[in-house]
Amino acid sequence: MHNLNAFQVSFIIRKKKIDPEYGQIFARIRVNGRGTEFSIKHEVLLKQWCNKSASVNGSSFQAQTVNNAIDQIKARLHKAHKELVDENKFITANLVKSRYFGTDSASKTLVDLLNYHNNRRQNPLAEGTLKNYDTTEKYLLDFVEKKRKTNNVFLKEINYEFIIDFETYLRNKSGLNNNGLMKHMERFKKLLNLAHYMEWIDKNPGFKFKLKFEKHEREFLNEDELELIYNASFEKPNLEINKDIFLFACYTGFSYIDVFNLTADNIQLGIDGQKWIYTSRQKSKVPVKVPLLEIPLQIIEKYSNHPKTQSTGKLLPVLTNQRTNTNLKKIAKLLKIEKDLTFHIARHTFATTVTLTNGVPIETVSKLLGHSRITTTQVYARVIDRKISEDMGSLRKILGAKKEKVRNVSSGD
Repeated sequence: MHNLNAFQVSFIIRKKKIDPEYGQIFARIRVNGRGTEFSIKHEVLLKQWCNKSASVNGSSFQAQTVNNAIDQIKARLHKAHKELVDENKFITANLVKSRYFGTDSASKTLVDLLNYHNNRRQNPLAEGTLKNYDTTEKYLLDFVEKKRKTNNVFLKEINYEFIIDFETYLRNKSGLNNNGLMKHMERFKKLLNLAHYMEWIDKNPGFKFKLKFEKHEREFLNEDELELIYNASFEKPNLEINKDIFLFACYTGFSYIDVFNLTADNIQLGIDGQKWIYTSRQKSKVPVKVPLLEIPLQIIEKYSNHPKTQSTGKLLPVLTNQRTNTNLKKIAKLLKIEKDLTFHIARHTFATTVTLTNGVPIETVSKLLGHSRITTTQVYARVIDRKISEDMGSLRKILGAKKEKVRNVSSGD
């Protein structure tokens, strides 16, 4: 139990060295005998100051202004102290002072949190992730302005109701599907986690909010579609380049940005004496080592003397992400592939059609994709119906052979 009598506020005056006839007024805070002080930014003639009443003598405009300021500061300091008592804080003079000036954790705002995150996020996060956070933060500030009629809120004001209201606000935005909405909520939860780790909030209201992602089957190319693209040739150079870059990703598992970043220095001899790609995924910074199969080796050789690879030092002449995906849609239309062909489908194709379907263990696939957890790989790695059929066919033969063996033993053969 805190002793309220241990808290004291007083005001003192100190003679100015430059102008000794004047003094500067300070507020002094004491808690359990220990204190701190700060200037209230007012000065008066020493002869006008009354030590006993801690106020300025007289009824002049200046005296009234300074005395009103003293009364207001005293009231605000007592209010700050009471807040800390109600919050059951371990109270010190410096903590009361911090609460008064709004620099303690309880005075931190949503804008403080966003600024802190923005100033410290540049290095660890990929460019795409930074843009996503920018959008989430824009939605948060717009929500606060429209629904709370202010441009900022204290973090201690953010409760479960605030979070639900923000979710409702997002659901009313056109063009935002459930999973996109949940991504914004996920980033908001991470921001609240940061505030909790920094001890800017005592309890994390985001802990109770459960993310509800809808599971979608992610598309990939089957063997026939992959073969169709491999055998295709296009007169337009950009389409031919895009076809080859896409195939390269289908047989290595790299994302667009990881293929874009590759240089000849990334090719090294692996443990088997064959050519491997040694790199790190830009998104997660996880090191990846991928042995090069015949098709990606052919593609590297095909473009080794291409003007763009020569001038940029890149391993392959990759176009911009937007142009790449636009060209992939043209390729799909020309080849009558009834799928929304995007570059990311190549990564799914590598996980399913190229590796898992051909018996590569999921643990190996996880390493090749640069996943830190195998559960992440399971999202990419679906077992194709044909593989299930083949495995069950093998099982039927095994069970059939065992049954025949038992029958032969029973008949005495």
